[in-house]
Amino acid sequence: MSSKNEFQTVLKERYGINKNISQPLTKEECERLLEILSREPSTVRLVESFAQKNSSLGQNNAYFSRMRSQAEKKLENLQREYYDLEKSIHEIERSKQALEQKKYTLEAERRRLEVELEEISAQNNSLALKVQDLTSKNDELTIANEELKKDNKNLKNIVDQIRLRLARDTKLLLEYEDSEIRKALIRILRWTLG
Repeated sequence: MSSKNEFQTVLKERYGINKNISQPLTKEECERLLEILSREPSTVRLVESFAQKNSSLGQNNAYFSRMRSQAEKKLENLQREYYDLEKSIHEIERSKQALEQKKYTLEAERRRLEVELEEISAQNNSLALKVQDLTSKNDELTIANEELKKDNKNLKNIVDQIRLRLARDTKLLLEYEDSEIRKALIRILRWTLG
């Protein structure tokens, strides 16, 4: 006596009926199906047609299953890439905001430095004019100082000549006998000699 498994194997090998199709049948139903198929050629053609269709559908299922699996993996990859891109976009937007803030700060600093540079340039021009003026005045003072030195030297020579003359004239006057004139002249002589 044959088992259900043996009947399923015969159905598979002779008629192309897959075991997963014959699985719901009982042993007796499998045996009876074999008897019908052995007597009815039209039933065999129908079963073979179903078997071919089942095989074709199985291949299509396998193909579409692979395609679905590939599509799911591709979707996962695309979702991951989309998430990464959104994250990158968010980081770039944050960086852009920080860079715009820095740009604003640098522009304000540049404007402040330009104003400061203009002020320094104006001060520099003013100082250059003052230096030019002071140089001119210094030259004038140097010339005046040289002239004053000459005048002082000439004046000192004149004063020395006056003192010498006064000392000589006083000496001559002191030789006279009058004591009052003498005392007055000594006072004048002391006063002029310092």
